[in-house]
Amino acid sequence: MKSAVVVFPGSNRERDMVAALAKIHGTKPQLVWHGDTTLPDVDLVVLPGGFSYGDYLRCGAIAARSPIMADIVAKAQKGLHVLGVCNGFQILTECGLLPGALLTNERTRFICRQGTLVVGESDSPFLAGLEPGQEISIPFKHQSGRFFAPPEMLEEIESRGQVAFRYAPGQNPNGSLNDIAGITNEAGNVLGLMPHPEHAVEAFSGSTDGLAIFRGPALAGAGA
Repeated sequence: MKSAVVVFPGSNRERDMVAALAKIHGTKPQLVWHGDTTLPDVDLVVLPGGFSYGDYLRCGAIAARSPIMADIVAKAQKGLHVLGVCNGFQILTECGLLPGALLTNERTRFICRQGTLVVGESDSPFLAGLEPGQEISIPFKHQSGRFFAPPEMLEEIESRGQVAFRYAPGQNPNGSLNDIAGITNEAGNVLGLMPHPEHAVEAFSGSTDGLAIFRGPALAGAGA
């Protein structure tokens, strides 16, 4: 599977994402600068974590208007697999590929710790290697990760099976509605999540559970 990682001013997780993708797919992904206007020919594009544009205005708001995002949005609407992690999740909501918004954590503090997620009911390709209800261990690292959506939108997200991950009972670190840690678009080819699967790919770091998320699109394509 060919992949690319988009780099914005202030990104700081792109190298970790490149390492994780190379470990899974066997080939090093391409780095794409935010000022480019066209994506290379890839099967998966990832928006990594960090603090794009210093989180000015709103987290992800300026990055969502970068030149490369127009092509990402257009190709995502045609089925391209798109993954946004942490700041990448914020960018996906700001550009309209995912519903809702990510607000400042209830305690307004940056949190950084290992935590547990519960896999949701989404049939997204990204979840092809996981089972609904399965628990996985993934690091939480964010200050603006509180998922919010108006009641009607939240009901639609739930009823359409767009919840990909929830924080395990008692582990919601930010006040996210319905304990939501990650969602997909209605088609399932776009996934955004706040925790960092690229930091859960080596046993020495505490967990390899993030590998399944990166394998998902390839497994789904193989009919898994």
